[in-house]
Amino acid sequence: MSSEAVQLRISDNHVVMDNGILQVYLSKPGGYVTRIQYNGIDNLLEAGNEQGNRGYWDVVWSKEGSTGTTGIFERTVGTSFNVVVENEEQIEISFTRMWDPSMEGKLSPLNIDKRYVMLRNSSGFYCYAIFEHQKEWPAFNIPQIRIVFKLREDKFHYMAVADNRQRFMPLPEDRLPRRGKVLTPPEAVLLVDPVEPEFKGEVDDKYQYSSENKDLKVHGWISSKSESDGGTGFWVIIPSNEFRTGGLVKQNLTSHVGPISLAMFLSAHYAGEDMVLKLRPNEPWKKVFGPTFIYLNALLDNDEDPLQLWEDAKDQMTEEVENWPYDFPASEDFQKSSERGSVSGRLFVRDRILSEDCIGASGAYVGLAPPGEAGSWQRDSKGYQFWSIADDDGYFSIDNIRSGDYNIFAWVPGFIGEYWSNDVLTITPGCDKKLSDIIFEPPRDGPTLWEIGIPDRSAAEFYVPDPNPNYVNKLYIDHPDKFRQYGLWERYSELYPKEDLIYTVGESDYSKDWFFAHVTRKKDDGTYQATTWQIKFHLDHVEPSGIYKLRLALASANLSKLQVRVNDEKQDPPLFTTGVIGKDNAIARHGIHGLYWLFTIDVLSHQLFEGNNTIYLTQAMATSPLPLFQGIMYDYIRFECPNSSSVKEIQV
Repeated sequence: MSSEAVQLRISDNHVVMDNGILQVYLSKPGGYVTRIQYNGIDNLLEAGNEQGNRGYWDVVWSKEGSTGTTGIFERTVGTSFNVVVENEEQIEISFTRMWDPSMEGKLSPLNIDKRYVMLRNSSGFYCYAIFEHQKEWPAFNIPQIRIVFKLREDKFHYMAVADNRQRFMPLPEDRLPRRGKVLTPPEAVLLVDPVEPEFKGEVDDKYQYSSENKDLKVHGWISSKSESDGGTGFWVIIPSNEFRTGGLVKQNLTSHVGPISLAMFLSAHYAGEDMVLKLRPNEPWKKVFGPTFIYLNALLDNDEDPLQLWEDAKDQMTEEVENWPYDFPASEDFQKSSERGSVSGRLFVRDRILSEDCIGASGAYVGLAPPGEAGSWQRDSKGYQFWSIADDDGYFSIDNIRSGDYNIFAWVPGFIGEYWSNDVLTITPGCDKKLSDIIFEPPRDGPTLWEIGIPDRSAAEFYVPDPNPNYVNKLYIDHPDKFRQYGLWERYSELYPKEDLIYTVGESDYSKDWFFAHVTRKKDDGTYQATTWQIKFHLDHVEPSGIYKLRLALASANLSKLQVRVNDEKQDPPLFTTGVIGKDNAIARHGIHGLYWLFTIDVLSHQLFEGNNTIYLTQAMATSPLPLFQGIMYDYIRFECPNSSSVKEIQV
C-alpha cells in the first residue's frame, strides 16, 4: 500500500485521480473511464476501443407507451465537470448532464450526476450516480441502468463469479461469425473454430453467468501471468442491494466474454416488462445508484497461486459490506448512517393444518419496500429495498434503512404465498423500531392430499436433463447449477417426442419424473405445439358437496397460458386459465426462476371420482414457428381436501 496523499490532475480534456497505488483517467467533461494504471500495467482497460467504450454508464430508455424491454441505448455523457472534494484523504469529482426541453426525443429526460471517488491508501475507486426526473418533464420508460468496464483482451482470460463458477474464458473473436455459430437466442454462440482448441464445441452465453442479487457481491477477472505481471485482479464489488431492483433473488448479469464486467442497477432480465421503470406524467423521481467499488489487487510473488486474488477480493467485499453505508460520499442524496434507521422483530408462520402452534419462520426473506400490495416488491423498480434473512427461529434485523415510508413484506421457504402489511412503516433518522411479533398465515384451506415439489420459488428440485453433448458449457458439467446449460428446453421434445409427461402421485419422483420447464414440443416440420401434462392420483373417498383446492405456485412464466382441467381433457372452457402471463424469459436465459405467481383453483366434489382421477395442465401458447421459449416453471403444486374432511394429511 501507499501512504501518498491523493492527487487530482486536471487538463483540458481529461482528469486523473492518483493515490500512488493506481491512477484513474476520465474524459472531461464526458466522465468516461478511459485508462486505469495499476501494478505496472499502463491500462487495464482495452485501449483498442474508443475512449467512450472502455468504462462508462449507460441507460436504455423508450418513450411513454412503449412496450417491451428494449429502447434507445444511451451512454451517459457529462457536459459539465466539477470538483466536489479535494484533499489529501479523498477526491470526489462529478460529471453532470442536465436535461432541458430542447433534448426531447434525443436524450433520456433525466438529470444525471456521475460521481467518482478515490480514497487515500485504497486499492480501487468508487462509482455512483444520481438520476433525477422532474415532474414537468416527459413521461418515459427505463428498462436498464448499469456500469460497464471492458478490460484488456490480451491480459484478462480467467473469470470468477463464485467459488464454484470460475474458469478460463473464450476470446471475444471466438464469437465472431468466422469462428462461432450464433444460436437462439443470439446471445448464445457455439464455438466452432475458437482460437484455443479447448473451447471447441462449447456454448458461450453471458446469461449462463447470471447471479441472484443476494450472491452478486463480487465478480471479475484475473490476468494471465507474464514476466512483468504475476497476476492482477479486476473486481466489481457491490456492497448493498438497496439500490437494485426486485429483491434478493432477482437475477442480474455479472461478467462475461469481452472481457467485460458489469454493475447492473436496473434491468428487466428474468422479470420482463413488469420490471421496466415507467415514469408517468407529472411524476418526479430521484435515486442514488451505488456506490460500487472497483477493486484492484496483485500477487506479490510470481510463485503465488493467482486464485489468491479471488480470495482476497472476497475479503475486500466483506470489508466493504461491513462499511456500508459509506461515510465519504459527498452528495446529500446519499444518506449516511445517522440519517437511517433500523427495524427488528420476529416472524412466525401459522399453518393450523401443520401445527396448532405458531412456528418460527426459519430462513424467511423479510424486507422493506415502497408501499404497494402483496408481491409488489417483485416488480418495483423506482424505490429502495432493504432485506434480511431470518435466523432459524424467525428473528430478523434490518439495519441502515434510508428514511422514508415502507411496507413490510416477507416470504418463507417451505410455504406458499407471502406476508404483506399495508400499514405504512415510517423510518426516521436514528430510529430503532422493535416490531411486535408478525404472524404469517400462508394460504391453506384443508389438509394436503398430495404435493409436487418444494415451495421455494424455484424449479431447481425438478428433473433438469443433461445437455445435448453438442451444446455444452464445460463449467456446468457435474455442477449443482446444471440448469445453466444451453438448450435444455429442447430436451423435452427428445424425451417426450409423441406423448406428454404423466406424473402418478405415490409412484413418480418429482426429481426424476417432473421436467423442470413446461415448454412446447418441437414438431418434425420445425413448428411448435402446446403440451398437456397429467397428474394422476387416487381418492378413496370424495367429500360430498365439498370444495377441494388446487394450489399452483409458478417459479416462472413467459408468454404462456396455463389451463387446468379435471378428469376431462376436452373440457371447454377449462376449469381455470391464467390467461396469457409472463415475460421473464428465464427458460431461454438459463435461469431456474423468474417472477413468482400463485393461483388457487376450486375443484368441486362432483368433478372428482372415488378412485382414479387426472388433472390436466396445458401450456396452451405455441403461437409461432420460431422458438419464443413459451413456457412456465412450476415451483410447487398442492391438492387440498375440504377442511371438514377427516382425511389425514399425506406428504408425497
